Amino acid sequence: MKFLVDECLSPDLAKLARDSGYPESSHVRWLGLAGAKDHMVTRRAVDDGYVLVTHNTTDFCGLYSREDLHVGLVAFNTAPGLMSLDLQIRLFRLALSELDGEEAWNEVLEITVDAERFVRIERFDLPE
Repeated sequence: MKFLVDECLSPDLAKLARDSGYPESSHVRWLGLAGAKDHMVTRRAVDDGYVLVTHNTTDFCGLYSREDLHVGLVAFNTAPGLMSLDLQIRLFRLALSELDGEEAWNEVLEITVDAERFVRIERFDLPE
C-alpha cells in the first residue's frame, strides 16, 4: 500500500507514512502536482495505485464515485478552525490504524471531527 497526500495537507503525513512502513508514499508537491486540478490528482492516484489522503472530501468523493476501481480514499473532515498539523498527524495515525495495512478497494475511510472534538469514523463503498 502507498499513500498520496493531497496539497491541502502537510507533506509530514507522507513522511509519516514512509516511516510507518509505506516507503512509496508521496505528496502531490513531490510529484509535480502542486496546483493541479482535483481530477488530475485523482487520475494520478487511481492510475498509480495510491490511497489518496485529503481534507477535500466533497470534491474527491464526487470524482472517486466515477471510478470503476481504486485502492481507496481517506478523507478528513473537521469543524472550521480545527485543522492543525497536530490534528492532521493524529487523524492520519488513526487512519493507518483503521486500515491496518490493507488496501481499501473501492472504499472511503472518512474521519470527521466536530466542533466539540468528537471523532466519527465511517467506512463505505464508492462507487456503491
